[in-house]
Amino acid sequence: MNVTVDEDTCIGCGACAEICPAVFHIDEETGKSRVIDPDACEYAGCCEAAEENCPVEAITVEGDSGL
Repeated sequence: MNVTVDEDTCIGCGACAEICPAVFHIDEETGKSRVIDPDACEYAGCCEAAEENCPVEAITVEGDSGL
């Protein structure tokens, strides 16, 4: 699974990091979301929820979720 955050679009609201902290983190320097462990999507099962709840659609999740 491939997960990315468009840092130009991200507003740093933190929803993704709250929903899926194993994968997303708000960078203290930029105030934007970063993917800290894209492989965690395979076992955490929360990447799609983070993508769906991003208010500015800055998150893209591609690939097989294994479901």
